[in-house]
Amino acid sequence: MKWSQTLIPTLKESPSEAEIDSHKLMIRAGLIRRITSGAYAYLPLGTLVLNKVIAIVREEMNRSGAIEVFLPALQHLDLLKESGRLHVFGADLITFQDRHGKETVLSPTHEEVITYIVKNEINSYKQLPITLYQIQTKFRDEMRPRFGVLRSKEFIMKDAYSFDLDEKGLNKSYQLMYDAYCRIFDRCRLDYIIAEADSGAMGGDASHEFMVPSSVGEDILILCRNCGYSANRERAEAAPLPQQGNSSLRKLEEIYTPDKRTIREVSDFLNISQHHMVKTLIYTSQEQLFAVLLRGDHEVNEARLSGVLGSKSVELAGRETIERATGANVGFAGPVGLKMKIIADQAVTTLSNFVTGANKTDYHLLNVNPERDFKIDQIANIRYVTQGDNCPHCNHALEISQGIEIGHVFKLGTKYTSALKAHYLDADGKEKPKVMGCYGIGVNRIIAAIIEISHDENGIIWPMSLAPYHAIIIPVNVKDPTCMDAARSIYDDMTDMKGIDVLFDDRDLRPGVKFKDADLIGIPVKIIIGKKYTETKELEIKLRKSGEVFLIHIENTKQELERILQHLIKTERSAN
Repeated sequence: MKWSQTLIPTLKESPSEAEIDSHKLMIRAGLIRRITSGAYAYLPLGTLVLNKVIAIVREEMNRSGAIEVFLPALQHLDLLKESGRLHVFGADLITFQDRHGKETVLSPTHEEVITYIVKNEINSYKQLPITLYQIQTKFRDEMRPRFGVLRSKEFIMKDAYSFDLDEKGLNKSYQLMYDAYCRIFDRCRLDYIIAEADSGAMGGDASHEFMVPSSVGEDILILCRNCGYSANRERAEAAPLPQQGNSSLRKLEEIYTPDKRTIREVSDFLNISQHHMVKTLIYTSQEQLFAVLLRGDHEVNEARLSGVLGSKSVELAGRETIERATGANVGFAGPVGLKMKIIADQAVTTLSNFVTGANKTDYHLLNVNPERDFKIDQIANIRYVTQGDNCPHCNHALEISQGIEIGHVFKLGTKYTSALKAHYLDADGKEKPKVMGCYGIGVNRIIAAIIEISHDENGIIWPMSLAPYHAIIIPVNVKDPTCMDAARSIYDDMTDMKGIDVLFDDRDLRPGVKFKDADLIGIPVKIIIGKKYTETKELEIKLRKSGEVFLIHIENTKQELERILQHLIKTERSAN
């Protein structure tokens, strides 16, 4: 492709709305343009990269035995109501009424749709197992779209769905997808970590998240460098905390804390550390009130709390409910004298003589102790892991970092097939629900993630597998017939090379501008036809990633370029 015949609108400066490097560079390099909040157009370079990602995903999905389909972006709300997920998505759904007054949604995901299809088309055990996948646009009404394509209202996903006879079959299908994801992300040259994950709104019993470590990632990754344990924040556990000393129980004491409601305010007022305080949170689940006790510097993990209670959801009680239950203003709740079930995090049981609210406005209690002053009904791991916690498997220190989620695999079991009555007849003619898994990849996110981890001050550094063009030919002086003849000859030779995409920068611009643009858009190999060529008939070959420079005589151009390019491709593949 000749530069003058395509559209690559590069920018010298970063746009004001871009906050992170990948967003800035995708706009500056002419990959995307913002159309409206959370929606981007892919320009020619961006489309080339997008299609290369999609090709890798499609090849590996087909290799795994999955079968491609294409589902509609529109679905009616009835399916979401049947599955019980209408309230889960809530305001994230983009809905509208058609001309007949029918409520329609732009699909945020397709579990219900694919289950509906399989329910009607697959009825016998002889038709299972089967895995269906698609590559399609999804829609979610993000409250605050940001970071370019990492958090948008419209995004491209590869979503796959497996249907099996039983759990054993699901485990096999799950492993096939898990392995396919590893191959996909390896081929995309992503440095990723596989973490145990909470299933969240998807439901199901088990899931794994594929994350690229990055300071701009919105997911929290918990990792043990010693044994390899890894999990996202919602799923992660810590080793039980040890008992903090054996101090004798001191006398319970009420203390005046005027208008000091938060842990920080009380901690500063009493001059004690936050980890020697216990906060009391009043929750409601299935119309039942209960209290949750946490160490002052810890946060409740509501996903874990729901699991402990065996409830679909939990939520903090409202102000009026709290004040009615405690007899005090919000901010002064405590376990002493509280007449409801009390669930304490394990860390609370390691403390003695701690501080809590007094269930009395403007008062707290000193030297509170379990058993003597109140009863704990249930002890459970219901908090998020924090810095300083140790691994639950080997007891070494855990690391907490950020990551970009690029893929997620879930064992859904019969959550959707039972709800939508997607059954099959077994060999004995008995009706059973199909056992289901689902598997998602954020196609756009792969592009942003690779740029986040592979760029420098000059621009993007593409791996060969995703580069929009593998090489760029730059004649320094387009008005020099000798240089242009050589450039055209090399271009003709390279367009005949199998699997190699080449860009010919035929623009009549200053050499510095062309070199900067080539670095900005990240083409792996620059072929420069300049002063050296006019003097010695040698071309300058410069590698974008390493900065290495080679001189090649014009007579050996095709063979040497083929060797260099194939070496780069093979090096990437062998690294996988």
